[in-house]
Amino acid sequence: MNYNFLKLLIEGLNNNKGWLKTWENVNPKKYYDIIVIGGGGHGLATAFYLASEFKEMNVAVLERGDIGLGNVGRNTTIIRSNYLLKENIPFYEFSLKLWEGLEKSLNYNAMVSQRGVLNIFHTDYQRDTYTRRGNSMILNGADAELLNVDEIKRMYPFFDYDNARFPIKGGLLQRRGGTVRHDAVAWGYAHAANKLGVDIIQNCEVINFRIKKNKVEGVDTSKGYISCKKVGCAVAGSSSILLSKLNMQLPIESHVLQAFVSESLKPVISGVVTFGAGHFYISQSNKGGLVFGGDIDGYNSYAQRGNLATLEDVCESGMALMPMLGNCRLLRTWGGTMDMSMDGSPIIDKIHIKNIFLNAGWCYGGFKATPASGWCFAHLISNGKPHKLISNYTLNRFYDGSIIDEKGQGAQPNLH
Repeated sequence: MNYNFLKLLIEGLNNNKGWLKTWENVNPKKYYDIIVIGGGGHGLATAFYLASEFKEMNVAVLERGDIGLGNVGRNTTIIRSNYLLKENIPFYEFSLKLWEGLEKSLNYNAMVSQRGVLNIFHTDYQRDTYTRRGNSMILNGADAELLNVDEIKRMYPFFDYDNARFPIKGGLLQRRGGTVRHDAVAWGYAHAANKLGVDIIQNCEVINFRIKKNKVEGVDTSKGYISCKKVGCAVAGSSSILLSKLNMQLPIESHVLQAFVSESLKPVISGVVTFGAGHFYISQSNKGGLVFGGDIDGYNSYAQRGNLATLEDVCESGMALMPMLGNCRLLRTWGGTMDMSMDGSPIIDKIHIKNIFLNAGWCYGGFKATPASGWCFAHLISNGKPHKLISNYTLNRFYDGSIIDEKGQGAQPNLH
């Protein structure tokens, strides 16, 4: 189905009786050229780009649950490319450019809103750090602006600028950053991939891999055995569990990252804002709820729920930035399972078994990387060689010492 204004008008006059399914949920075939394990944003994006960019026409996505109910629907919707290191900025800038054309390429309303991302700083040291980050962004093709206090006051007059402990001294703004409706991303990629012939198979858990002479031959699933030529694994926080079936131990930890939504309010936050004296970020949804979050929970877990200690810590940081939060009621909270790599950067690489590929270790950057991750992972699976944007995202870097270490973006192993 093609979505357009005329179709919307016709269905509005027809009591919406003519809409077809966004995608067809089919039973698996006996053989596929490529199986993508994981029906979240990264897995579905990989399948879409395999079909659209690399003309792989016999592809299936296996999802153990329902599309949109995993981590892709459990984040705070932020997109940006305001990284520091040369290994990361080009990749995330490529992702941001794909976000900018996403709705047209998918023929689906993902609510891409480039409302700006503002990182506030509170000390002279942070000003120097953010200046360096902004310069690095500009040198690598991203946009960045350093704002003074008066410029921020005009945007957000209700912040606590004279806080005795955390006075606001300025901020780094990326105007092209913003938010995207998270579950609509999964639905849009599923819709577009299915339209190109990709089979979307829900409630199909991978139980084991079949390997012969160090080469994959297929997978055993809850819906039976499926043979294939290649397998791509994109299951985020469950990566360690999935790859343990191959007796692999990955250099990642799984942690819970909580998110929170307040009651609906009149528009107060025009963009995305982060608090520099603690890990806190906030934006406002189209329905009026304040969407915010902070650090991961400090213990390993596969649960999709958090704890009250983290809730308290996040709310403390939020009220230090904008005390008016104390008058809001919390509407709901949820948790997503983060696959935290030990240098804060992802893994997109082959493994030691031929024709099995891994996409994992996204830390806090998973959602914003969705389009570029899918595109580059599809390139790797189809061609067998990594694209230059992911040449540093190797699995072996943790063994040979060539880690990336994007400070402030990923896990801090000394705290976990």
